[in-house]
Amino acid sequence: MEYRSIAEHLAGQYGLSGEEISMKPIGSGHINTTMLLTDGNRVLVVQKLNTTVFPKPEQLVGNARLIEKHLASKAQSGTYGLGIIKHVATTTGDYLVNYQDDVWRALEFIGKSYSEDVVDCAVKAQTAAGAFGDFANALNDFDATQLNTVIPDFHNLSMRIEKLKELIESDPLGRGQSCLEDIAFCESQFELAQEVNVVEATLPLRVCHNDTKINNMLFNSETNAAKAVIDLDTCMPGYWLYDFGDMVRTFCSPEQEDSTNLSNVVVRINIFEAIVKGYISAVADKLTEVEKRSFILGAKVMPFMIGIRFLTDYLDGDNYFAVKHDTHNLERARNQFALYKDIVNKEAQLSAIINS
Repeated sequence: MEYRSIAEHLAGQYGLSGEEISMKPIGSGHINTTMLLTDGNRVLVVQKLNTTVFPKPEQLVGNARLIEKHLASKAQSGTYGLGIIKHVATTTGDYLVNYQDDVWRALEFIGKSYSEDVVDCAVKAQTAAGAFGDFANALNDFDATQLNTVIPDFHNLSMRIEKLKELIESDPLGRGQSCLEDIAFCESQFELAQEVNVVEATLPLRVCHNDTKINNMLFNSETNAAKAVIDLDTCMPGYWLYDFGDMVRTFCSPEQEDSTNLSNVVVRINIFEAIVKGYISAVADKLTEVEKRSFILGAKVMPFMIGIRFLTDYLDGDNYFAVKHDTHNLERARNQFALYKDIVNKEAQLSAIINS
């Protein structure tokens, strides 16, 4: 077995034993390597953390454990009904394991659940958006400044643009010639960053998930209801416009984010309506009018910014996002720019839905 030595070491760290130790990959994340570890009786989710992306993994775990504790208190009082992803300590009480120059952590496994990579209906979109809204609502009274900023400038469009400009200029691998039209399109949209900076200055600081992709919400495999919001790695102080925008980015297209069928990468209006209904109803009591007006900006910013990040990584040699082939990040970038263009074209209609 490819992972045998790692599986046996981690099993020992977390008190798993027996002849049936096994470990297999699960999930479709771009950053960390996620595995299912079992001894035939007990099951854990273990992750090899990407320490290039998360150079201070103890801060990542610290943030998540603070949120776990807060949500657990809400669950105990009956004000949070979703499952809670919890870290598991080793037999010596540690939450990180160093092995062969890698850093691992373990999480409780939530059974009878499944995730989706593409939203197939409005009902599931509303369910997932409602879950992310419930998560945001439950953390409304959590002091966001308690959290470490594990990835500085994570949703800083101005910074992302400057990084792209640097890579366009240096073009270390000579890939720029293969994406001249994509670069020109990005440059034509750079003024969006100034609008973001102006709007951000008017918004309350919130605890944000910052990665509200559809596959970061588990559905109950028996009822299809929401089961748990997962992947708290990027939970940091931020603004709800980005969480709303990332739902639009990852829910609304009928294609996966690396699809090259760009003519089909569009905003499905019924899915957008479902996001608005699910998320805004969950946070309605806490949502300010300024925040609500910012949501359409979030819907535009997120696909554009992620597209810039994919394009930057492509020019830089694919050092951030895991890729399956040489042009994978370029294909992802073009996919996101196609979605961004469709959102811009439908902006008036989408704004009316948010404000209806």
